[in-house]
Amino acid sequence: MKNLLKGFALAVSMLTTLPFFKVHDFYKGINGYSVMFYPLVGFLLGLILWGIYLLLEPFAAPTHVGIIIFGVWILLTGALHLDGFSDTVDALYVTKTRALEVMKDAHVGGMGMIISGSFLILKASSLAHFELFYLLPLILMLSRLNAVLAIYFYPYISPSGMGTLAKEELTKPQMLIALFYSLLIVLFYNKLPLFVSALLVLFVIKSFFIKRYGGFTGDIYGFSIEVTELVLLNLLLFGLSR
Repeated sequence: MKNLLKGFALAVSMLTTLPFFKVHDFYKGINGYSVMFYPLVGFLLGLILWGIYLLLEPFAAPTHVGIIIFGVWILLTGALHLDGFSDTVDALYVTKTRALEVMKDAHVGGMGMIISGSFLILKASSLAHFELFYLLPLILMLSRLNAVLAIYFYPYISPSGMGTLAKEELTKPQMLIALFYSLLIVLFYNKLPLFVSALLVLFVIKSFFIKRYGGFTGDIYGFSIEVTELVLLNLLLFGLSR
């Protein structure tokens, strides 16, 4: 039970900027539990965003409320996954042999900056025109479930980092628990097509990066989360996953 609670605390401190559980202790025994809670943390973040929407919606134009939600979304996650997105993009513009080196570089390259900026514009526009804010908990949950599945099923190619501990310690029962409670929540919302869509996004990302690099890194996990969120938002906007 102690490791379970510490795993949840680590998941919250890793994936959010919320001040309650700033532990960052990656000691042996809690990293698998932490990954198991990733979808739940995503779901809770989505509930916070939905709550903010309900609070503000009566007082401002829908477009402005959507942009506020976009800003709060970035603040709550500390742009963690966006950092992985930009590093992954930068790595695509160098040779495969230099990709890991570029991903570890703390500086953002030109292409990473340009494409990340364009990505943020797309996400902001999506939220400005979004109406189904009650589904944000599902979107954030499923994007982080994709990270759990990627950690468990696909090779991890970075020689060090938090992802190494997560890969080593995430057990099959822990992965199945994350999958099970996520699927239960999806069925409660009656949004199975959204679940299938998220898995298809992961399949496409997996196919590309395993072919290019042979596996995933922590930055590619962040890339997967960001891309899944944007795709699911737009599938709902275009009425393709309702």
